Amino acid sequence: MEEGTTVVGRRAVLEALDAGAAVHKIWVQEGTSPAFLEVLKAKARARGVPVSVVPRARLQPFGAFRHQGVVAFLSPMPYADAEALLAGAEGKAAALWVVLDGLEDPHNVGAIIRTAAAAGAEAVILPKHQSAGLTPAAVKASAGAVFSLPVARTTNLVRFAERMKAAGFWLIGASPDGGTDWRAADYRGKVALVIGGEGRGLRPLLRRRLDVVVRLPMKGGVASLNASVAAALLLYEAYRQREGAPWPP
Repeated sequence: MEEGTTVVGRRAVLEALDAGAAVHKIWVQEGTSPAFLEVLKAKARARGVPVSVVPRARLQPFGAFRHQGVVAFLSPMPYADAEALLAGAEGKAAALWVVLDGLEDPHNVGAIIRTAAAAGAEAVILPKHQSAGLTPAAVKASAGAVFSLPVARTTNLVRFAERMKAAGFWLIGASPDGGTDWRAADYRGKVALVIGGEGRGLRPLLRRRLDVVVRLPMKGGVASLNASVAAALLLYEAYRQREGAPWPP
């Protein structure tokens, strides 16, 4: 997580406390629901985290994040270790990871992390540069999933993808000009779903390392889907196949 970050929003703050994140203080806006405040204080007390009720004006700097009257301040929390995650996947026959190729919108990053956690993914990999990280906006969009799903960064995503392939991962990317219908790909086994950045899509160097590039059919003159929507479709197709569930008749 970015140094000196904050977590905003009721659900995200409660999730941070439940997950044991390094929260060192919480501000709650005057007039907050007594029922919510009671729950929050109980969880914070169990973790030894002070809760202060503050005037509305104190939370104005966080207004862009729709804080819902609650802001938690966290000590620096490191990203997961990408090398350790890869080493841990070496002997596995099945795994589901998500690789984000330079997404710049933290809301998309957070939304994908949330969906990845819900669909049973085990890790999310980001490039260290030219990518949104775990900013307050991303943490809020993840609805607390960043505290339960490992998110790691790597300095060279193309090289890391090559090492993932050597470790047995099957890399599946998505692009409007992909050669395989998204429902025809095999998402079982050891799979990494690769989602390209907003606007530019998959970078050519990374795309050449992929085993399959799928397409999501579109009508109505739409050129592409939002990155988080495309990721959600692939993640839940992976979930369906891995659970052995049939398509509805």
